[in-house]
Amino acid sequence: MAEPLRAAIFDVDGVLVASPHERAWREALAGYADPAGFTTEFYQAYVAGKPRMDGARATLDRLGGEGAAARAGEYATAKQALIDKLIETRQFEAFADAVRLAAALDAAGLKLALASSSKNAGAMLRQLSLPDGRTLLSIFDADLSGREVPHGKPAPDLFLLAAEAVGAPPEQSVVIEDAPAGIQAARAGRMASIGIARLGDEALLQAAGADLVVTSLDQVDVAVLPQGVVRARPAPEDSHA
Repeated sequence: MAEPLRAAIFDVDGVLVASPHERAWREALAGYADPAGFTTEFYQAYVAGKPRMDGARATLDRLGGEGAAARAGEYATAKQALIDKLIETRQFEAFADAVRLAAALDAAGLKLALASSSKNAGAMLRQLSLPDGRTLLSIFDADLSGREVPHGKPAPDLFLLAAEAVGAPPEQSVVIEDAPAGIQAARAGRMASIGIARLGDEALLQAAGADLVVTSLDQVDVAVLPQGVVRARPAPEDSHA
């Protein structure tokens, strides 16, 4: 029998926010490698969910020429300068389905935590509002985004720290992620996981081991999720079965 959930741990980029990270990584690549090779598929497979330096090294290892990875620090710095500018000019928005899920789980009494590899998560969520006027950041009990940990995703360190911060055992926590590395981290931490496939990448999230993969977080059965049942909302025709 499933254990009741006490915490929901959210990634930010691609889950809560349509952030400009992918754009920043691609545009900053000019001068280091051909930006045309930095496709959405590449971003999801090798960069999304990982710490900044890991993402920079992975990109230059695969797209740069010989010795390009030695410039990973420069590339990461250039990307950060660009993302700061994009955030300052508010070139991002919240995903409405994720806001609804977070608000519903907050209302159900779960502790909410942010656990993104990005150091910019709080800055974005502070600028986004709930329907009642509160900031989106205000409903989260802990923000571990950008926290330095011994090992980044796909290791579970950040998620374990987030669960500890809100006083929940890993086994009673669910992770909401859009990146395969994040799903792998949840599994490694003995946590349930929901993969949100906004980019047609259901197969990647399923292969990573997500307990549930959806294309909208409105598809999650919120009525039973606090009980530890991770499933999609029944289809209308099934409701009278």
